Amino acid sequence: MVTSNHSAALAFLQSSSLPMLMQEEIERLIMTGELPVGSRINESELSQRFNTSRGPIREALRALEEAGLVRNEKNRGVFVREIAFEEADEIYELREALEEIIGRRVALAIQPDAVERLRAMVDAMRSAAQAQDVEQYAQLNLQFHEILLDTAGSKKLTETYKRLVKELHLFRMRALDSGGGLRVSADEHSHIVDAIASGNPDTAGRALREHVAGSRARMHKAFGRIDADAAISSNTTATPNHPPQKEV
Repeated sequence: MVTSNHSAALAFLQSSSLPMLMQEEIERLIMTGELPVGSRINESELSQRFNTSRGPIREALRALEEAGLVRNEKNRGVFVREIAFEEADEIYELREALEEIIGRRVALAIQPDAVERLRAMVDAMRSAAQAQDVEQYAQLNLQFHEILLDTAGSKKLTETYKRLVKELHLFRMRALDSGGGLRVSADEHSHIVDAIASGNPDTAGRALREHVAGSRARMHKAFGRIDADAAISSNTTATPNHPPQKEV
């Protein structure tokens, strides 16, 4: 009887965790661009690829729809979402506020060893920028902000931030995948580390907010939609030797 109950519990665990595993794998395909923005997702192909039935695939796609990464069109199927400029601009606006909160929390909580890790990552980002290795730079940038989120220590903040970043990633892959702005971004990250190391929450919060504002301004410029506020943000975040460019 005990063996039977154990087997049933194991079978339930495997069946319940499979959709989550499929969700993680399909999300990875989307984030790496293997499933391009705007493309139709073929359930049959995915089920063959992952050697599973279509049920867990469907459950995974429903979860990804709730997460804002795919859209389900009646009688047409499921597609990787395309993020319009206007929506991306709204996401940037929200990120500015969230980054300021993160910066303030991190400045009060970060330890010296974590600061040194961040400085080492900025050095690696500069090397990737020099080599114009966009993929490597993007990975380092992601890890950099992961450290900040972990240090901020807020589950709800992390969940909200990650959702916005994933949605914004879809827009970047569609429209800004030609690169540019790497050196500017590396300089901004160096400034962020200095601000955090100061231990002043106002300074750190402002540095992170200005970083996102600079990215937003570069996006406006890339699309020829610079307004007064974006132009001001662009001027305050650019350095004399590195004029505003498109963000990666």
